[in-house]
Amino acid sequence: MKKSTVTEIRERFDNEVERFSNLDTGQIATIDATVSLELLTGAAKAIKPEAQQLLDLGCGAGNYSLKMLTKIPKLNCTLVDLSQNMLEKAFERVSEVTEGKVITIQSDIRDLEFPKQSVDIILAGAVLHHLREDSDWEMVFQKLYDCLTPGGCLMISDLIVQDHTGVNDLVWEKYGDYLAQQGGAAYRQKVFDYIEIEDSPRSMTFQLDLMKKVGFSSVEILHKNSCFGAFGGIK
Repeated sequence: MKKSTVTEIRERFDNEVERFSNLDTGQIATIDATVSLELLTGAAKAIKPEAQQLLDLGCGAGNYSLKMLTKIPKLNCTLVDLSQNMLEKAFERVSEVTEGKVITIQSDIRDLEFPKQSVDIILAGAVLHHLREDSDWEMVFQKLYDCLTPGGCLMISDLIVQDHTGVNDLVWEKYGDYLAQQGGAAYRQKVFDYIEIEDSPRSMTFQLDLMKKVGFSSVEILHKNSCFGAFGGIK
């Protein structure tokens, strides 16, 4: 099946701002969204407590930056998203709670260029699964590693697959059951349909191995439930 273009993804998220603006509940379609949010930001503080520079990739309406600021106040925040509507909402919310500088960048993450060793913490919440080819993944991971300061971290919360086909089928069947419990069979089909056309997730092991390949000194697995995981790498 032909996957969504960058433009099509941007247009969908332009119309989803309010749905992605609830810090308390997270996303219903994402299992343990609030658990992963808390774990990622808490781990980032534990890894880099003196952090000053935060990069929030695929920031959406700003939930990850807002949660990070409850752990380390006064961070300078760089917010990146395809959707200008999302960026405007995130800028409004994040600017209210930090005395640091807030910068927004509307861009595909594959096109970003950051100075080397300029960022302390990178948060990537439900964004990397939009990458397509393995070469895209490696290029982006290398770019993110290069822009981190020594001891900095890349923390990911995302949709994932399993490496074994049979296990993957089992996990996604369970995820389907979860979606049906949340909104019935029609909701389950709706979510599966947009995942099929829009997303290209990789396994957690693929991403952890790739982190080590591009140079991360260590990796951490924080949480996994069904086809969602929270994990990261430390430079």
